[in-house]
Amino acid sequence: MALRIGVPKTRRGVLCTIASGVLVVAVGGSAFIYFVLFPTSAPMPFRLAAEHPVALGSGSSLAGQWTIASGSQAGYRVREKLAFLPALDDAVGRTSQISGGATFADSGGHVTITAASFVINVYSLKSNEYLRDEHIHTIGIQSATYPKASFKLTSPVMLTKSALTGGVTDVKVTGDVTMHGTTKLLTIPVEMTLSSSKIQAVGSYTFPWGLFNMQAPSVGGFVSVESTATMEFKLELAHA
Repeated sequence: MALRIGVPKTRRGVLCTIASGVLVVAVGGSAFIYFVLFPTSAPMPFRLAAEHPVALGSGSSLAGQWTIASGSQAGYRVREKLAFLPALDDAVGRTSQISGGATFADSGGHVTITAASFVINVYSLKSNEYLRDEHIHTIGIQSATYPKASFKLTSPVMLTKSALTGGVTDVKVTGDVTMHGTTKLLTIPVEMTLSSSKIQAVGSYTFPWGLFNMQAPSVGGFVSVESTATMEFKLELAHA
């Protein structure tokens, strides 16, 4: 039996068919723009700066308030897909619009982070693609509605002796993360280096979109993302 393809017989049917075709072409065009005209070339994940270890001199102290300094960045990393095919690289958006700081206590050679809070302007996130940046204002993180994300330390963090000799120290930082209007208590692995003039901290955390009551972004069903996203940051702190 031959397959018969229905042909619209009314003017309205013809118009609906044309409109549907235009929509498919438009959405497909968006996918073409994303993956062909503007292929991603993702920045590498954050790393601590390659510097020679500098031990804290005698009499030096980390005690006091440290605030966000130039070079700090935070953002997201997700893997986009075209239909059911993964992209060749990650989509990465970042911003340097971060405020806040941390309080350190130094007693008897033991250094503890006693308080820390940071606020990130997620509305200012920029990637290598303007269309993507515009879409996340209204889908995914919906930054037009929820323009800020924040972190507030809930448990003190004691640093190891390696931190005082200029080496890299690994810590677990527990605090309230607020994003998309939802707050979750998370423990985030962080790498740090410390000196008397600068503190660096690098970390990331991968989570399912639903953790913060977000839906994974999708553009017309052609361009979508995988089921998890990663928040990542590099903080540079200077003694206040």
